[in-house]
Amino acid sequence: MSEKRRDDIRNIAIIAHVDHGKTTLVNQLLKQSDTLPEHMSIEDRAMDSNDIERERGITILSKNTAVKYGDTTINILDTPGHADFGGEVERIMHMVDGALLLVDAYEGTMPQTRFVLKKALEAGVKPIVVINKIDRPGARPKEVLDEVLELFIELGANDEQLDFPVVYTSALNGTSSYDADPSKQTETMDPIFDTIIKAIPAPIDNVDEPLQFQITMLDWDDYVGRIGVGRVYRGQVKVGDNITVMKRDGSSQNFRVTKLFGFFGLKRNEITEAKAGDIIAISGINDIFVGETIASAEAPEALPFLKIDPPTLQMDFAANDSPFAGREGDKVTPKKLEDRLIRQTRTDVSLKVEATDQLNSWTVSGRGELHLSILVEELRREGFEMQLSRPKVIYREIDGQMCEPYEAVQVDTPDEYVGSVIDALSQRKGEMKNMASTGNNQTRLDFLVPSRGLIGYNNEFMSQTGGYGIMNHSFDSYKSVVKNWEPGRQNGALVAISQGKSTTYSLQTVEQRGELFIGAGVEVYEGMIVGQSSRDRDIAVNVIKGKNLTNTRAAGKDHAAAIRTPKTLTLEEAIEFLNDDEFCEVTPESVRLRKKILNTSERQKADKKRNRQ
Repeated sequence: MSEKRRDDIRNIAIIAHVDHGKTTLVNQLLKQSDTLPEHMSIEDRAMDSNDIERERGITILSKNTAVKYGDTTINILDTPGHADFGGEVERIMHMVDGALLLVDAYEGTMPQTRFVLKKALEAGVKPIVVINKIDRPGARPKEVLDEVLELFIELGANDEQLDFPVVYTSALNGTSSYDADPSKQTETMDPIFDTIIKAIPAPIDNVDEPLQFQITMLDWDDYVGRIGVGRVYRGQVKVGDNITVMKRDGSSQNFRVTKLFGFFGLKRNEITEAKAGDIIAISGINDIFVGETIASAEAPEALPFLKIDPPTLQMDFAANDSPFAGREGDKVTPKKLEDRLIRQTRTDVSLKVEATDQLNSWTVSGRGELHLSILVEELRREGFEMQLSRPKVIYREIDGQMCEPYEAVQVDTPDEYVGSVIDALSQRKGEMKNMASTGNNQTRLDFLVPSRGLIGYNNEFMSQTGGYGIMNHSFDSYKSVVKNWEPGRQNGALVAISQGKSTTYSLQTVEQRGELFIGAGVEVYEGMIVGQSSRDRDIAVNVIKGKNLTNTRAAGKDHAAAIRTPKTLTLEEAIEFLNDDEFCEVTPESVRLRKKILNTSERQKADKKRNRQ
């Protein structure tokens, strides 16, 4: 006897590599469905509600919406495309029955395409392939479809998953068709809607069984407190029900449902009840966490806890103790920083926070540099000041052997820079897996590189390729540690020896010794890094010295003093620049680099002692 299904609903996730058009496609699905009032217009990338997401043009947090197509409600979950936010993708796959895999018709499959598809296949969801940007110059939809099929086979897709339907779209223009010919595109999203309803399984209708609801995402409301978002796997729930939350530690706690919310369009609406297959939000208990099960009080039964890949990179976060501490931020105490970091772990399941043996310092572990730098950016916007150490990879012991994380790296570069890239990644212990011409004097290189070899490489890569190279990478696996090798910055730093304001006169002399990070009139303190040395060692410099004034005029015409434009480091570039004896000082207004030991003579003594060991 076949299972009873809820034909009025479908649950899908949209997965893709960064910038392949997920959020733009969701916009079109909202516009062209029976969801929004006719008079209502929506802005571009409406689902990217976070300020940082809008500025960077990437999705960081998974978000859900629902559209109406005919008599069917389609719950859509927009997921991040970057592997650093893979924890978001993994959780979402447990909420849905199918996934739209979006692939750029020109770029084809990329490292993050592999990552998100792997998660979808592991969760056993039904895939639909959408070849997007079909109107893009150089689009090669048929070749890209072959790449996608090869990727499915390589990732071990079963026969049912390999039999995937394909739709061709231009999400930006709001067109789609079943044909790879761009001229056959029509201004409608119906092919996607129809394919979803036809190919994606409807949820099982087991509303008569005891309740099971799993928390997959967390939200917050100033009036009702913490809100758990997830899917009702079986049974039903109503406002006022007394139910049980089954905790991660094996304990359970009873509570009363105070509010239920459903999702429709761009809104979260209050509802009175929900049943199996619905994706909803529930409030009534503040002490809930991702992965926990909310169940019937009469017959509580926990769902398997969500499996999340472990962090691969860590940094030390410390309270700011520089001479400029407290000037620009209003949250500077260690207690506030610790509370905020711990609060972040309650919604970000890929993040771990542990106290270190240093006072007022915590080790924060995440999925990559971008994952951690986004957290830092959020903190500084909230008014926090902090100091960051150099990122370090997390080693793991597997079968009695120490292993380190490796990244799958894909590089697209003009042909003339291929030699430089191969040489640089080989020095960083990378192993080249494939090299192929992609036309237009472009070459694609595939490498397997230790994660620590990529720390700080991005700036060097952009210089090597004249700014024309594109590099994508994602976590591949843990492999044996490369011994007797420790990558790091090749050049030393230019370090200020006194506190004050920098002058053009002194910077003219200093810039002959390396590349400056500051201009004239900038406040500096002893131990602050003001540039990169042209040598392989640090150089102590005086950047506040002024020109001696006399009443004697020099022969000849006076020339206006000038210095080269300094290099302004972004937060990511500053973190990449760090060596083990340095901190990145981050405040709401500034990103500064400094030595851990600020006093010049003490630092030099420590360096000599370290070199003797």
